[in-house]
Amino acid sequence: MMEAGDIPELPRGVRLHFDKVRETWVLLAPERAVTLDAIGHAILSEIDGTRSFGEITQALSDAYNAPRDQIAADSAGFLTALRNRRFLDVRP
Repeated sequence: MMEAGDIPELPRGVRLHFDKVRETWVLLAPERAVTLDAIGHAILSEIDGTRSFGEITQALSDAYNAPRDQIAADSAGFLTALRNRRFLDVRP
């Protein structure tokens, strides 16, 4: 599970990409891709490899005027799933 101080980052070879054919955002990795919905794209757009999970969830909470605890819970689940599939690295 993600902790507030954890720093998520996209590993080497993984990147956000706008697929013009499908007109949607995807997360690309060697030999695989994940189609993102608007929420997934919003979360991943905040990841820069320097800000902590707590800072990211606060920024999302401010941007979308949503409860920080709910953003943190939803984001943690999404990012943990990406981490388990090796689309995301996390530094303590």
